[in-house]
Amino acid sequence: MPRYLFLKHYRTGQTPHPNAADRWTPQEISDHMAFMDAMIEDLKANGQFVGAEALSPRGTFVRYGGEGKPPVTDGPFAETKDLIAGWMAVDVESEEEAYAKAAYLSSAPGYGGRPLYEWIEVRPFLSEADTPDLG
Repeated sequence: MPRYLFLKHYRTGQTPHPNAADRWTPQEISDHMAFMDAMIEDLKANGQFVGAEALSPRGTFVRYGGEGKPPVTDGPFAETKDLIAGWMAVDVESEEEAYAKAAYLSSAPGYGGRPLYEWIEVRPFLSEADTPDLG
């Protein structure tokens, strides 16, 4: 089965998401997590769950600074728009099924209990069919 990665970003585009999690009540956070847990249990029951993790909002981009130099970082923190809030990996039958699962994931409840309808980045894992034959 093809494997796909779903990426949830802290915000997308140039403006913060209108349902930014820093405005949520403890109950709204609990409801959001219950939705995520239920989706994961459904994926497990269907043999489609690979893994998932929420990520801290703290993050820094790092790259090689040159011989004998410290690593180069993008400030003390990376731009919020660049950070990933969490990820989920699934094994599904088709790209269309991956899109349907991601669309459902985007409807998780947020501020005021309303569905987020946030953008979910869907990325296929690299497969042998995607790599050139070097032999």
